[in-house]
Amino acid sequence: MQKPYSSLTLAGVLLFPVSSIATDVSVAGLFSGKAVVTINGGTQKLLRAGEQTPEGVKLISADSNQALLEIDGKRMTLGLGQGASTGGAQASGGQASVTLTADAQGHFITLGSINGNATHFIVDTGATTVAMSSAEAKRMGIAYQKGERGFSSTANGIAPVYRVSLNNVKVGAISLNGVTGTVHESAMPVVLLGMSFLNRVNMKREGDSMVLTKRY
Repeated sequence: MQKPYSSLTLAGVLLFPVSSIATDVSVAGLFSGKAVVTINGGTQKLLRAGEQTPEGVKLISADSNQALLEIDGKRMTLGLGQGASTGGAQASGGQASVTLTADAQGHFITLGSINGNATHFIVDTGATTVAMSSAEAKRMGIAYQKGERGFSSTANGIAPVYRVSLNNVKVGAISLNGVTGTVHESAMPVVLLGMSFLNRVNMKREGDSMVLTKRY
């Protein structure tokens, strides 16, 4: 069971993989010929068809249902609330790799996706699984109430928790299928990137940087 999230103090600071490692894009709004996107966790930008950002993200077309984007030269179609990550580095030997940078309190926080939906992660080696709030699970369309039910002790008492299987969890260039997750009926500001993901990567920390390299 996960350690209480209250042990992590975020101080409202989110840091993401450096742009030379990956470009993370999520769609926050859709209109005819326009889309609102978030790039590498920054502020939202309104793009018009044909417009390109300094990060290399270009809107090809958009309507109320989806946007066709060109990200680092690759074209992708994303719906509202969906995200994508491209340009991830390859470690020696060809393994997918991503580099994270710690905040002032030593926490590694990054933008990634679950089942194609953009979300924020915090690396937490004390969490046994990828853990999230029920509100976040609902936003991503995860039918968590069909999962295995259990209970967790929180600061507000005993709360139900559901064990689920996540089809895909992606951070930078690292994409893993069939990752165990847990959904908590309590508020959590970000998703915990726990050991069900981290056990499948090599973790190497050097100062304020952490390199994750896919193992299998």
